Amino acid sequence: METRENEGLSQLGRKTEYRSDYAPEVLETFVNRHQDNDYWVRFNCPEFTSLCPITGQPDFAEIRISYIPDVRMVESKSLKLYLFSFRNHGDFHEDCVNTIMKDLIRLMDPKYIEVTGLFTPRGGISIYPYANYGRPGTRYEELARQRFAAHE
Repeated sequence: METRENEGLSQLGRKTEYRSDYAPEVLETFVNRHQDNDYWVRFNCPEFTSLCPITGQPDFAEIRISYIPDVRMVESKSLKLYLFSFRNHGDFHEDCVNTIMKDLIRLMDPKYIEVTGLFTPRGGISIYPYANYGRPGTRYEELARQRFAAHE
């Protein structure tokens, strides 16, 4: 008999309820079934929106999240709902990217993670904040240093 992969997940398979403001509590995880090897997981959210904290005008971006999981992995529907919760949230581009990364670190404790925001131009300028993290005291800390130094 197959075990249910969604045990303990409250969002998967249910009617979607969208939050009206920043909601990290909607994030959920499941156990990584391949902890014996390293691999990359990448999410692209091409329709991310948030609000400028000064003007209240919408900002649009593609958010890219790449990570090397350890024991826990983020469930994709909960991640979608979490990213959607920024829609009415006022924060600068750099804050959004760092908040997303830190929330996912608290949630999963990944070996390595990086988050990039490719924000569309406002006033003729595009902003592309990038943040990364490698677990301290491991080879992933060095990976974070290398990828950060090589980042364009």
